Amino acid sequence: MGKKVAAILTDLFEDSEYTEPVQAFVDDGHTVVNIGLESGKTVKGKKKGTEVVIDRAVSEVGVNDFDALLIPGGFSPDQLRVDDQAVDFTADFVKSGKPVFAICHAGQLLITAKVLQGRKFTGYTSIIQDIKNAGAEFVDQEVVVDGNLISSRNPDDLPAFIRESLAKLGS
Repeated sequence: MGKKVAAILTDLFEDSEYTEPVQAFVDDGHTVVNIGLESGKTVKGKKKGTEVVIDRAVSEVGVNDFDALLIPGGFSPDQLRVDDQAVDFTADFVKSGKPVFAICHAGQLLITAKVLQGRKFTGYTSIIQDIKNAGAEFVDQEVVVDGNLISSRNPDDLPAFIRESLAKLGS
């Protein structure tokens, strides 16, 4: 039975960090619902301009609507972290124990959600100090699995990130 994965994103997300996991999830029989700040809005990736239509606004959904959460990197997490509903949705997801897949700059949203204290986590080079300041143990490897939290550093880590994400979804 396929799982329902929320992908939370807005403009200037890292294209490959959205497209590659989403394609892998769909190919494996899962459903991906794009969550953003405004339902029906088209957001664009920062490198290739990949267009993604937001299916549901974060204000319209809750953790119970989904089985897992994908947070692509790029500038998207930094923009989402100023929206209280996006931050609360992310915090609730981590606290629920359901899988959260975070890559590259995704940690910025988790830092603002105050859910990294005491966790093992990795992310993009420029946010290593922020991760440590949030109380997490930074681990410099291609994928880090700590309970329900799966994190990777950058697009080069996508194969390992996707492998562990699919395993967590029960593939």
